Amino acid sequence: MAQMKIAVAGASGRMGRMLIETIQNAEDAVLVGALDVPQSPAIGTDAAAFLGKPSGVTIESDLSKGLANAEYLIDFTRPEGTLKHLEYCAQHGIKVIIGTTGFDEAGKAAIAAAAQKTAVVFAPNMSVGVNVTLKLLEMAAKSFSHGYDIEIIEAHHRHKVDAPSGTALKMGEVIASALGRNLDDVAVYAREGVTGERDPSSIGFATIRGGDIVGDHTVLFAGIGERIEISHKSSSRFSYAQGSVRAARFLVDKKTGLYDMQDVLGLK
Repeated sequence: MAQMKIAVAGASGRMGRMLIETIQNAEDAVLVGALDVPQSPAIGTDAAAFLGKPSGVTIESDLSKGLANAEYLIDFTRPEGTLKHLEYCAQHGIKVIIGTTGFDEAGKAAIAAAAQKTAVVFAPNMSVGVNVTLKLLEMAAKSFSHGYDIEIIEAHHRHKVDAPSGTALKMGEVIASALGRNLDDVAVYAREGVTGERDPSSIGFATIRGGDIVGDHTVLFAGIGERIEISHKSSSRFSYAQGSVRAARFLVDKKTGLYDMQDVLGLK
């Protein structure tokens, strides 16, 4: 069996380490590269040292060194770093799996442009469960299109820097699309003071940040006399890592193109 040669960005972070552990345990994948920011104290150390079984892969800040042997890069870092990595990968034919969130429209356009040169899976959440939940939300929204108020509540750890989460926004986009609306026109991200009655066409967002919450998302369809809640709760980053390796498998026979986890899971 040919092994996928995978590099990981943000190798010393919480998600980076989970990705490295998952790759190390996958029969069809091998870790061949690891990246981190130049100021990281992990630079120059073995990427899998934390597992007690060194990989022989050194964490690098130089892309040419960290990606020298890579066929794939999995990136859950920050938009500015991801776009820098993506540009290099597009130039060198390295396929990219992007779990980074917080991109603006220019960033998303840059990802789409890079996908004309290499194959990219870009998703705000790599969890299989979350992506099945998105499909359920699409179905539910069509059934609850009238008489139900829609609210999206998300909770994450204290270190998350963007809000609402990329997953919450994706949920809003899926619901709005199913209802024939544009999320930019109907989203409500904050309420304070005398707000007046709720616009029935709006989709509300509420954000919680605290402790070590990995990621909780609940969509509330509130009608008269009943309330339907569809929730996904992550207790570990393992599901994101597993989904990312699954995304790499999906790209094995792809040379170019922009895909998401709905493509990977055959849900479209």
